[in-house]
Amino acid sequence: MGAQRLASTLIAGAVLLALAASPSHAAAKIQRLVSPGGIEAWFVQDATVPLIAMEYAFSGGAAQDPADKSGVGNLVAGLLDEGSGDLDSKTFHERLERRAIELSFSSTRDYFRGSLRMLKDNKDEAFGLLHLALTSPRFDTSDVERIRAQVLSGLRRDTTNPTSLASRKFLEVAFGDHPYGRQSNGTLDSVPKIDVADMKDYVRRVIAKDTLRIAVVGDVDADTLGKLLDKTFGTLPAKASLSPAAEVEATKPPQRAFVPLDVPQTVVTFGGPGIRRHDPNFMAAYVVNHILGGGSSSRLYKEVREKRGLAYSVYESLLWMDRSALFIGNTGTRADRAGETVDAIENEIRRIAEEGPTQKELDEAKSYLKGSQMLALDTSSKLAQALLQYQLDKLPIDYIEKRNALVDAVTLDDAKKAAQKLWGQGLLTVIVGRAPQAAAQPVAAPPKAN
Repeated sequence: MGAQRLASTLIAGAVLLALAASPSHAAAKIQRLVSPGGIEAWFVQDATVPLIAMEYAFSGGAAQDPADKSGVGNLVAGLLDEGSGDLDSKTFHERLERRAIELSFSSTRDYFRGSLRMLKDNKDEAFGLLHLALTSPRFDTSDVERIRAQVLSGLRRDTTNPTSLASRKFLEVAFGDHPYGRQSNGTLDSVPKIDVADMKDYVRRVIAKDTLRIAVVGDVDADTLGKLLDKTFGTLPAKASLSPAAEVEATKPPQRAFVPLDVPQTVVTFGGPGIRRHDPNFMAAYVVNHILGGGSSSRLYKEVREKRGLAYSVYESLLWMDRSALFIGNTGTRADRAGETVDAIENEIRRIAEEGPTQKELDEAKSYLKGSQMLALDTSSKLAQALLQYQLDKLPIDYIEKRNALVDAVTLDDAKKAAQKLWGQGLLTVIVGRAPQAAAQPVAAPPKAN
C-alpha cells in the first residue's frame, strides 16, 4: 500500500473508530429494503452514532479469474479506488481522506466484495465516489504497475513464508486444478501477464446487479437509502456473465505432503472435506468443531499447547464455499518436534471422531457460542458484515433471532455423528520446514469436479 493511500486509510479509520465505539443493536429490526429502482438490501436503521456502514458483494470472485491468469480479481480490487472518471488516484484519495470515508474492495474465492463506511453527513459524497469506482475505473498505467509491483512484492515474500506456503500447498492438495486450488492473489508467473483488458473484462462480467447482495447498518432512513442505492448501483449492467464453476469435493484423506524450507519453525496445516452451509447437520458440526479447535478451551489447544508445550497456538475451523467445504487448521512448532505435534493432532482428532464430545463439553460450547453472538455484532460494521454473509449463505432474514435456538437444538448424538462425518477419514496434512520425519507420502490424483 502506497504512503498516501495508507495515510488516508489510517486517518479515516481513526475518525470512524472513535465514533463506532458505541455498540450497535444487533437485535434491532432487520428490514428488507427495495429501492425505487429495484435494488434490494438488508437494512438496520441505527442512530446510536452518526455513522453508516455498507457491505456488498457480487458473485464471481477469484473463481472467475482465467486459469492462466489467477489474480485478476485481486488486481481489480486493488485498483478500483485508484482513480475513477475524471478523478486521478491522488484526487480520488484526497476526496476520501477529506471526508473520512473508508472504501475498500476484495476478491474472495466466490465473491467480489466491497465495504463502505462514512459519517452520516458525508453519505452523498461517499456513495458518489463508490459509484464512480464501480462504473468508470481508470486503470491508469502508472497505477496498474504500482499495484502490480505491490502484489508481486507480497508474492515474493510468500515464497519464504512457511504459513503462506503451507496454505497454498494445502489448497493444491485439496482441490487440484479446480479454481479453489488456486491462490486468489495470483502467482509470480500469472500476475505479470495480466493486462488492462483482462481487468476491464473482469469488471464487465462480474460487476452486475443480478448477483448483487447488500447490507446497510446506520443512521439513515429507508427512503434516503433507497435513493442512494439507485444512484450507486442503478446503472450497473443488469446481468453478470459468469463462467460456470463446477461442484468439487476435497481430496479424500489421509494424505501428507512436505515442503522443505530452511526456517526455525515448522508450520503444519491440516484439514479435510467439510460440511456445506446448507447441510442439515451444519449446526451440529459448527458446535462440535468449536469443541475441537475453537479457542483456548478447545481439545487441540489443551492437548498440543497446555499438556505438551508443542506450540504457542493451534486452531481448527470450518470453511464453507459455494461449491465445496473444508475443515482446516494450523499450528507452528520447533522443527525437531514437528512429528510429535502432527501425531498429537492426529490422535486427538481420531479420538473425537470415534468417541464424540462429552455432554459437559457440548453444554459449555453451546453456552459460549450463544453468549458470543451479540459480542460479535457489537458495531455497525460487524453487523453489516454478518447480514451480508447471511445473504450469501442463503439464510433467512430473521436468522439472528433463530440462531441460538438452532444451537440449543444440537443433541449429543447429533454432535457425535457430525464428529464422525468430519474427522472419521483422517487428515490432509501439509508440513513446511526442516522436519526430516515429515517425508511426503504420495498425493492421490486431484479431485474430480462434478
